Amino acid sequence: MKKEIKVLGTGCPKCKQLEKVVRTVVEENSIDAEITKIEDIVEIMNYGIMTTPALIIDGKIVLKGYVPSQEEVLTKINES
Repeated sequence: MKKEIKVLGTGCPKCKQLEKVVRTVVEENSIDAEITKIEDIVEIMNYGIMTTPALIIDGKIVLKGYVPSQEEVLTKINES
């Protein structure tokens, strides 16, 4: 089943780093996923996110406020 992954962030260095980590993990592990980058602050706030970057997998907020390791992202994807 295809994963729906959303990276929320306004474009700051940490937000860009999170997007890079997520894309690397998805590619290296051949995960069937659609990755969307959300930079609009109003849309981010609609998710209840006040601290970026944030990661949403299949509609569930799995992390916010920091850039995780590739291993942690893979774990979050596999748990979702």
